[in-house]
Amino acid sequence: MTVLRIVANIATDDVSKLRKFYTELLGLKAVMDHGWFVTLASDETSMAQIGLASEGGSGTPVPDLSIEVDDVDEIYRRARKMGCRMVHEITDEPWGVRRFFIADPTGKILNVLSHL
Repeated sequence: MTVLRIVANIATDDVSKLRKFYTELLGLKAVMDHGWFVTLASDETSMAQIGLASEGGSGTPVPDLSIEVDDVDEIYRRARKMGCRMVHEITDEPWGVRRFFIADPTGKILNVLSHL
């Protein structure tokens, strides 16, 4: 048996608003749209992963989603321009990542990171 994919589902009363947020912030594209359920994706492929944590590191809460990007500083600029609520400012962490935390429109905490 092989896990082929893991999908994070975020409950919202306004699918179009949340779609716009993730599209603008991360450049994701809709690959499925039923109106009440939209799947956003990038053109890249990655390993299926689940993070298990008792804390978020550096005194932060455990994030709801961790999103690795190729240019964390660019996404940080977009998040600032979009007026996102910062939960943890952009930081080079001692375990080799540069990251920041923001809250999405539903209140989910996003850990956006790049490896150093």
